[in-house]
This record gives sequence, C-alpha cells and structure tokens, in this order.
Amino acid sequence: MRRILRPLVAAVLLIALAVAGPAAAGQSLPGVVSDQPVVWTPNVLDGTVTAIAVVGDTVVVGGDFTAVAEAGGKTRLPRRYLFAFQLGTGRVLDAAPVLDGPVTALAASPSGGVYVAGKFARVNGTARPGLAELDVATGALVPGFDAKAGKGQIRALVAAGSWVYAGGTFTSIGGARRTGLARLDAATGAADPAFDLRLANANHDKVKVEALAVTNDGARLAAVGAFDTASGQRRPQLLVAGVGGTAPALDAWSTDAYAARCKTLYDSYLRGVDFAPDGTWLAVAATGGMSGATRMCDSVARFDLNGPGNHAPAWVNRTGGNTLWSVAVTGAAVYVGGHQQWMDNPAGHKSAGPGAVYRPGIAALNPRTGAALPWNPTHSRGVGVGVLVTSPAGLLVGSDTDQLGRTYHGRIGLLPAVDG
Repeated sequence: MRRILRPLVAAVLLIALAVAGPAAAGQSLPGVVSDQPVVWTPNVLDGTVTAIAVVGDTVVVGGDFTAVAEAGGKTRLPRRYLFAFQLGTGRVLDAAPVLDGPVTALAASPSGGVYVAGKFARVNGTARPGLAELDVATGALVPGFDAKAGKGQIRALVAAGSWVYAGGTFTSIGGARRTGLARLDAATGAADPAFDLRLANANHDKVKVEALAVTNDGARLAAVGAFDTASGQRRPQLLVAGVGGTAPALDAWSTDAYAARCKTLYDSYLRGVDFAPDGTWLAVAATGGMSGATRMCDSVARFDLNGPGNHAPAWVNRTGGNTLWSVAVTGAAVYVGGHQQWMDNPAGHKSAGPGAVYRPGIAALNPRTGAALPWNPTHSRGVGVGVLVTSPAGLLVGSDTDQLGRTYHGRIGLLPAVDG
C-alpha cells in the first residue's frame, strides 16, 4: 500500500491551518468546546508549534522545536521540527522523519498521508525543497509526490479532493511559474495549468499568501496576504475563488474592508481565514499594530458570501491593538487566537476600553453577532496562539507558550468537544 491508514478514533478530519491557519472549512461541532483542556496531550519542550493536521486518529505537529515529552512523562524525546501523537492517549509515535529545516504548514492528504511544507531542502536524506508528502505511520516519503518548490517559502497548505493548494512567497512550484498561490496535483505535485490567479502587489515588491481555506464541498477557496490584485481585479489582501469546476476562476465577491493601511511595517495584516461549515460566510483574523473603532487592524470580522460585488463586514470585533493570528469557525462559535488581552474593545488602545472583556490569548465569539461568549479558558500570551484546528475531538491549539486553561500544556493542547 502507498500508505498505512490508522484506525479512526475521532473520525476523519480536517485539514490544518497553518501559520495562520489552517484550514479546510470549519468543523461543525454541536456546542462550544470545553474550557478545560484534556490532560493527555504531549508537551513540546521548546520552540513554537506553527502547524497542526489531523489524519484519522493521529495528530501531526510541525514547527521549529527539537524535543517533546508525553504528558506527565520525564523522558525527553528528540523530535526536530515534526512529530505525531495519537488522539485519545497522547502517545507520541515512533516515526521521526529527518528534516533539515523548520515546518511552516501541514495538510492531511486525500489518501491518508500528510503534506509538509517548510524551510527545508531535504527530507530523510532525499531532496524535497520546501514541500513533501509523508506516510503518517512511518515518516517515510510518499513516492511520486515531488512539487519542486522554487525560491521563497510555502506558508499555507490546504487539500481538497484531488488537489492541494499552496500559498506563500514562492515564484515557481510544481514545474510552473506561480506567484504566491498554486494548485497542485495531490498525487504528483504538478501545478494545475488551469489555475493561476496572477496575484500582484503594487504597494510592495513581494506577493505573499499568509493563510488559505477551502469550503467543505471543495467549491470555494479563500486566501489572505500581501496582494492587492488577482486576475487583474482589485482584491486588497483577501480573495475568494471558485475552484469546484474544471475552470477555476476568481469569484465576483470582493471587499475593500482591508484596503486601508495599518502600521507601515506590515506589508499585509491579515493572518487567518476560515469558512463556516456550510460555506456561506467566512471569518478573517488580523494583526496591524493599531486600534480604533473604524479600523480593521487587530480584529476579527465576518463576511457573508451572498452574491457578487463589494461587501462590508457583517460584524467586526476589535482587540484594542493586540494581534490576532488565527481563526477557526464552527456552528457554535468563531474561535480566535493571538496575543490579545481583550475582545469587544473598539475604544481600547492596548488598554481596556468601555465594554472590553478579558480574553487573554484565546476567545470564542457569537457567530451571529460577533460578541465575545462567556467562554474564557485563558492562554499565556507570548507571541501568541498561531494555530487553531477543529476536529470531531474538539479544538487543537498550537503556540509558543505553555499555559492553557491555567494549567501547563507545552505549546499544544486540546479543548474537547462537548454536547450542545
């Protein structure tokens, strides 16, 4: 067999989001997840978790770390940049693929493996610059997949059907010239000749895609990052494309909400995007280093996908000047992660303004109104929660710090699903 499929304990998954996000469309969960993390997740002992993917009953974790330990265990297990553990037990798998650079993005492959992107040139001694597919159980390269990523970096991955989408700063991939965004054959890594949205960025030298999401039916793709046009059309920092048919094309839906600048040090300030489970709307998380009741910096916003033309957000929730890195949407909540201190804080300026609620590092918002829910597990802030991934098991949280739910959880934790 090409790869070994592990038995399902928590059901087939969702595809991660990585650097910022993860992600296939949000996993529909019956209620808001618990604010108490499970006790059995392993601990990452150094560095940062930058990507998570779930493959059956296995969680694959990537970043720039070098060692992990099982929950409650004192044995330091060398795992440089990539490791996997079993859902339900936290047992760290023996597979330890050898990469010569950190991992920036992960996505579950359609047939049971995992795509791994990062700042590496070789995997298990074989040349695989920037992107590879691995067998989850053994850590071995899956033969046949060789995307030959060119200069630049892959910062986001998402797989759907027979395709895997890659976003980043690259200028070639899969044997074709593509700027920042490409669709690759899931089995071979070859670029789809029919898919080229021709991203451009008049304000900066470099195009950069920070995060990707795809609807659960595979019909629509969203991308956020440093670009202002796609296919010759105005699309400041956020685009939606129809990708379900044989001729993928830029969607007629658009927004100018992110046309205004935040702090000039940001070439783009959008960091996370996720579709609702039914694909009718999406949510976007942003940094930006500025605050104010009319700014989109340091905020999360919902956009309804209800027809062509320019759209304003349905709602915006502002942190008051603290970064949001990640977003995950379920039927019951919009989860956001970052190094924020507050939500509901449009009048705050790195301070608590009128009506602000304390939600350090992680928060859940009402999908209809955008207001913060009472849910407040808390997370130590650091650089922040950069990865949120939903699965039938609950909400997986990846970061650079080690406190979730006021208890020690080294850089990864799971807030379990509960009945609605």
